[in-house]
Amino acid sequence: MSADPLRVLVLTDPAMERHTAAGHPERHERLAAVVKGAEAGAAAAGAELSVRAPGPAEDQAITAVHDQEYLDALDQLDASGGGWIDPDTYLAPGSMHAARLAAGAAIEAALAVARGEAAVAFSVSRPPGHHASARRAAGFCLLNNVAIAALALRRAGNAQRIAIVDWDVHHGDGTQAIFDHDPDLLYASTHQRPLYPGTGSPEEHGSGSAAGTMHNLTLSPGAGDDAFVAAWQDLLERVRAFLPEAIVVSAGYDGHRDDPLANLAITEHGYRTVSAAIAAVTRELGLHGAALVLEGGYDLGALERSAAATVAGLLAGPSAAAPGSSSPG
Repeated sequence: MSADPLRVLVLTDPAMERHTAAGHPERHERLAAVVKGAEAGAAAAGAELSVRAPGPAEDQAITAVHDQEYLDALDQLDASGGGWIDPDTYLAPGSMHAARLAAGAAIEAALAVARGEAAVAFSVSRPPGHHASARRAAGFCLLNNVAIAALALRRAGNAQRIAIVDWDVHHGDGTQAIFDHDPDLLYASTHQRPLYPGTGSPEEHGSGSAAGTMHNLTLSPGAGDDAFVAAWQDLLERVRAFLPEAIVVSAGYDGHRDDPLANLAITEHGYRTVSAAIAAVTRELGLHGAALVLEGGYDLGALERSAAATVAGLLAGPSAAAPGSSSPG
């Protein structure tokens, strides 16, 4: 079965709104903004878009990434009324149901693309995940959704070699740590430096038999579309050479110039250009498309516009990915 090139699937659920804390920047209104943006991007490309609610990830899928003791501790904290894990990361009653739905949405997005059911599948979910490691919550993240999705692809027999592409403004330290020794998982990231969590040096390449599978390029405060696009031209050459059987994107939009939590100056045009370049790689590799998993991004207008640009870019034809172009196609 081949993917309909104009089919977009959005996976989201209002129950994810139950994960909430007053005044926290990672708020539930983010989901509606991204869904609206995805709808606009699909409409601009003349694409069919469908929205469905995901099922929660099963514990077997979660514990393929996270220690059982860690998952039990999160469930116990949720059941006892919640609380703060660190100054940025919390559980409220219902947070773990939201987290299981977020992981389930990531799994379903990755599988939908791998099976040719969609050219673009977007897990519009929260809480985000790329700072969560096997035994630690951090940076707003409880479960590492992209890691759970990647291993679910393997268990289902849809892909062994997988590339995770992460353009969130913060380095995905949890994702890198989880796969640091995995020779069949390539992790490529751009992120602002210096900035939380302080990891992601270009000298971090992976360990043991996985040496050469971790690829980090840092962006200085104030960097905009030109630097962002140039970095991804470099990184996508490495992705292409890895010959992945699936590509999953940690789609964080806190690098946007309007975002309040960081200092980059990326615009929706940069996200569209890089997304079109990713689409070109998927075509060259004979893949059905790419799955997106929402990470950061805290300005609602920037989220909406950037999500629209991403979906439109992934659906764009080959000319939209011309090297050096950071203007809309």
